[in-house]
Amino acid sequence: MNIVFRAVAALSAGLVLSTGVACAQEAGNAAETEATSSSVVPAHLSSADRAWVAKIEQALNRSLTFQARIQQIDAEGKRTTGTVWMKRPGQMRLAYDPPSPLLLVACQGKVVFRDSQLDQTTVIPMDRTPLGLLLAQHVSLSDGVTITAFRHEAGLVAVRLVRTASPGDGSLTLVFYETPLALRSWSVLDAQGRETRVTLFDVHPGADIPASMFDLPAQPEE
Repeated sequence: MNIVFRAVAALSAGLVLSTGVACAQEAGNAAETEATSSSVVPAHLSSADRAWVAKIEQALNRSLTFQARIQQIDAEGKRTTGTVWMKRPGQMRLAYDPPSPLLLVACQGKVVFRDSQLDQTTVIPMDRTPLGLLLAQHVSLSDGVTITAFRHEAGLVAVRLVRTASPGDGSLTLVFYETPLALRSWSVLDAQGRETRVTLFDVHPGADIPASMFDLPAQPEE
């Protein structure tokens, strides 16, 4: 299941761990990672950069639902395709194409990863992953978040974010087409320095998504 976590929490993106043990260790060590992480160094933003950041916030907050195809490249260079559905606030489903046995569902403040081949289910609090930044009631690139890098070139705008209070949880980089302003891809760098990139295509904003799409997979007994 390690591959899923990296892609979402990766993704929520980040998005898929290789073992349940690895996932449990990463979640269990979150407090230690936070305590030992260095201070956040914000990017120097020009007035033009800040104007783009404001436009990005507006675009993200206008996007309440969408459905899209994705291509994911994990830290080992493996390519995977699938379909993602998102409904803000707080809901996402990422289903990988066969033969992948992996499914990710975010809902009710949780990110749940299901590996049907291994019959394993892992649950991580949404607020411990960069995915929570995308699925918030109101997306803000300043409230509790620090922009650590900004780039605007070749028709693309990219912004890298970390949670100000816990930069050790990983960073999320969002890449947008400049005209019209629309999300193109995201990448997540986890606490171990592994990067997963997700690119969107065949995007359908405003898609009508049934509530059942975000039903959580069966979770392990407490």
